[in-house]
Amino acid sequence: MSGASSAASSIDLSKRDLTLDIARVFCVVLVVIIHLLMIGVGFDEAGALVVSRPLEEQPWFAYATWAGQIMPLFFVVGGFASLTAWRSLNRRGGGAAQYVRNRVLRLAQPALPLFLFYVVVIGGARLAGVDPQLLDVVIVGAGLPLWFLAAYALCQAFVPLMAGWHARAPRATLAVLLLGAILVDTLRFATGITEIGLVNLFFVWLLVQQIGFWYADGWFAARSGWQLALIAVGAYATLFPFTMIGPYSDDMLTNLNPPTLPLVALALAQACVLRLIRPALAALMNTHVARAVVFVIGTRLMTIYLWHLPLIIALSGVALLIPGASPPPGSEAWWLTRPVFFVIVAVALFGLSFLVARWEAPREVGDTPPGYIVGIAAALTFIPAFCVMQWFLDLPLAILGSACLGAAVLLLGRWPARVRESVDA
Repeated sequence: MSGASSAASSIDLSKRDLTLDIARVFCVVLVVIIHLLMIGVGFDEAGALVVSRPLEEQPWFAYATWAGQIMPLFFVVGGFASLTAWRSLNRRGGGAAQYVRNRVLRLAQPALPLFLFYVVVIGGARLAGVDPQLLDVVIVGAGLPLWFLAAYALCQAFVPLMAGWHARAPRATLAVLLLGAILVDTLRFATGITEIGLVNLFFVWLLVQQIGFWYADGWFAARSGWQLALIAVGAYATLFPFTMIGPYSDDMLTNLNPPTLPLVALALAQACVLRLIRPALAALMNTHVARAVVFVIGTRLMTIYLWHLPLIIALSGVALLIPGASPPPGSEAWWLTRPVFFVIVAVALFGLSFLVARWEAPREVGDTPPGYIVGIAAALTFIPAFCVMQWFLDLPLAILGSACLGAAVLLLGRWPARVRESVDA
């Protein structure tokens, strides 16, 4: 990797809103912690293998997700970063194809080795005769976070269009997206056809991204503290009629796929809270320790997100081989071992990042491909993650993902100028 590429992969802390960097890091770390507490692998008192979800078994779990479902905030922060990057690119003379190409590459590149890994592991386990039922439980769980690739790729592909609408009619854009989300949810629950809700991958997540656009434009900064607090309380308050009177689950993880209106309420509330605690976050980011943590994690963010769950599962399997290391899931001993297990996972992720994080660094690329090529590559990045979200991970989908993402990376990589000119002609 060239020195230029290495520098580009770093976080330039002097030119960023550091509170957004720490917010993004917090979101991913919280996801890791939640998944670590949701996966219980151990032996019961009779010595039988138990696979369960201890966190979800807690009576307070559903309401805890009202605070713990943090992905809307990640999309808000992503919207801020996307609009800022799009405007910066425009000032330098760049266009929509170049923006989407750069953003999709940042998703397709780090996801490719993960899908290749799943092809090898799942295929090898099948050939080795591993119990199919146990294997299915493991690989289905390992693939759960991949929904993010589909939703985020979709949002990034539409940034140039949505940024244009935001510039011309910001309020109307919000209204159209909100009405679309309401209509989709209404049709979904009225007909009982859950698949209709998939259309809200567009309306809900783009609406949440637009909130990030408003954050970037200073709308939240222009509100006083009491106004932000009132908006946040009001947004959280809507969750009560949504879940008690309306058709939505009180578990915000259930409302994630397909995405639903409560996620929009969470996004608005979380954006207000982020702005309210900004002074405290800014003070924290003035310390060397916080900046170092943000730098180390921030330059490996996609690697941590994509690889943490298979690593948690793999380490849980290793623990089964160590006497006393796998207490019954959900037991007092199991809960007491979680902090130690988190440290082990964190160290393992850090070590793994030296092998796979190179795929997260920006590539040295040639000319931007034609727009339709970029569109095809964006679709190839979206398709496998969407399929996993719908039908869960298995060997055929791992192969499909490897092929699609490999093609996307090749299409978006070096595009010789002479080929570009011949295609344009």
